[in-house]
Amino acid sequence: MDINVRENPDLVLDLNNPKSLDVLPSNHFEHIVLDHCLEHLSDVFGIMIQVHRLLAKDGVVEIRVPHFSRGFTHPEHQRGFDFTFAEYFNPGFKGGFSGAALKVKSMKLTWMIRWDLKAPYVNPLTLFTLKVISAILSFLANLGPYLCSRVWCYWFGGFEQLEYIFQK
Repeated sequence: MDINVRENPDLVLDLNNPKSLDVLPSNHFEHIVLDHCLEHLSDVFGIMIQVHRLLAKDGVVEIRVPHFSRGFTHPEHQRGFDFTFAEYFNPGFKGGFSGAALKVKSMKLTWMIRWDLKAPYVNPLTLFTLKVISAILSFLANLGPYLCSRVWCYWFGGFEQLEYIFQK
């Protein structure tokens, strides 16, 4: 599904209106992927409540979004994300449970993504060097992701992606 008809989706829906997902069946999908779309939406929790409704029992949702340290480098992004986003899906979170109970299976920071978009603009040696640096920084960040987010994420220009895997 997509809002962009040029992508030739099976279904055209506007995720800025969570109610647009009402056309899809409840408790139906075993796997949902939200790949770099939540940062474009005005009602993130409305969409997450709908995703929860759509997921079958034990269903999995993969979410990839920009980390806040790089989240606003794109002119269409409304927000960046942090590891604390996952807390809103824990029913015990007193700071603002979203209403959609999801269990965190994993969370991962990645310093650089989308090598296909970078390759035309840098020489092969630079691209190789960036891949090595990305592997090292991503590894170190995921040893202590909260420490990275709170202390050193900006020291190297920020992290391009935060990935969550949730299970219903």
